Amino acid sequence: MNLEQGKQQQGRFDGGPSRIEAFRKNVNAGVLKFVRNVRKLGRDDPRRVVHSLKVGLALTLVSLLQYCQPLYDSFGVSAMWAVITVVLVFEFSVGATLGKGVMRGLATLLAAALAVGAHHVANQSGRIAEPILLGFFVFLQAVVFTFARFYPTIKARYDYGSVIFILTFSFVSVSGYREDEIVKLAYQRLSTILIGGSACIIISILVSPVWAGEELHNLIASNIDKLAGFLQGFGHVYFEIDEDLVSNRNKSFLHGYKTVLNSKNSEDSLANFAGWEPGHGRFLFRHPWEQYLKIGARTRRCAYRIESLNCHLNPHAKPEIPSKIRETCTEMSLECGRALKELALSIRSMVKPLAAYVHIEKSKSAAENLNSLLQSSGLWGDNTDLLQFVPLATVVSLLIDVVNCTEEIAESVYELASMVNFEAVEPTVSPEKPETGQSKPLKSSDDVNSPSVIIVIDEPSLENGTSSATTTDSCSKTSN
Repeated sequence: MNLEQGKQQQGRFDGGPSRIEAFRKNVNAGVLKFVRNVRKLGRDDPRRVVHSLKVGLALTLVSLLQYCQPLYDSFGVSAMWAVITVVLVFEFSVGATLGKGVMRGLATLLAAALAVGAHHVANQSGRIAEPILLGFFVFLQAVVFTFARFYPTIKARYDYGSVIFILTFSFVSVSGYREDEIVKLAYQRLSTILIGGSACIIISILVSPVWAGEELHNLIASNIDKLAGFLQGFGHVYFEIDEDLVSNRNKSFLHGYKTVLNSKNSEDSLANFAGWEPGHGRFLFRHPWEQYLKIGARTRRCAYRIESLNCHLNPHAKPEIPSKIRETCTEMSLECGRALKELALSIRSMVKPLAAYVHIEKSKSAAENLNSLLQSSGLWGDNTDLLQFVPLATVVSLLIDVVNCTEEIAESVYELASMVNFEAVEPTVSPEKPETGQSKPLKSSDDVNSPSVIIVIDEPSLENGTSSATTTDSCSKTSN
């Protein structure tokens, strides 16, 4: 018995070095994985590293209120509120930082003033009634402002300010019951919060600013561009026009639209933050950020149609599709993709989307031709089972919806161009395309005698499912 126990103990000790070695390898692998993830996070968006440095700089500056004895003598323990303010207020974009900083300052000022007034009223009522009145005031403001947070407008834009108001009023009024110098307490807290908020806003604007308005502008253009990439390649993939090329191509463009479906929250937040930002660059004061939300809503509506189209790309038995229908559907999808590509380019470069209407007219013309083909009685033959063509009919219906959605997006973009006075350009196409004079793009009266920019629209490459656009500045003037 003792011999067997000795062997078991010896076996445990023999396995010890191997377990330690395995543990060391696991630790090394975990550390390497963590380092790779950190490097990838920084490389994906270097602004994250800059933002972290900015927060560190702001915290260091406001910490001087604690480190310097003269400043500490002026603010006392309340100097810690400056540090807390930096942690709570400093956000990634200028708009978010500015909005939270302004709301925190105003809410603190208003709540501190009301708390001092409430304390004065309660103090005049005597020592017995004073805590009762203070408790009632705290209860009343908490109920009112907490209920107000459920109101959609306040919830969307002023929720943080409501929380700060409740916190400040309760803190000042309750502390004032045991503190004789309540005015000094309110002044110290308000001063330190203003110092912390000002440090955040100044550093956020002066050091590598990240503008929420510019982020929203680029996001809307990127979302439209993703829909264009799908539509420009859909016809080739669905109808398998070139099987060898389709099987070897990169189909990642077919999944880019998925991020558009869930972009509403990001767009709403960026539009809210952009409303707090001052005029900067191409985005002047009172820029129509709400119009971007309108474009985004119509873009998502188109993305839902594309989601349904994507379901029909799964392998399934397709009927023998007549070549005329195949070519017309492919043209509809391709022209809608080109139009959306032009709209995305128009938003990015802030020029009027006149060239997009050329492709929209072509897609509408293809839809009319398709309708005539489908009504043709001799197209399908006499012995055709029409039930086999239900999936094709669904695809055709969705493509027609996509044409309508594309036109709606173009109208919204043109409204934005009119509001912001986008630069007018003279659209031209390559020689193999019809001249733009044959189409009827919308033009405003201020398009005449304005500097022109020649945009050459090339044929889309089947390799990447996208079209290329070359923009060249011209010194010529547009004439009547």
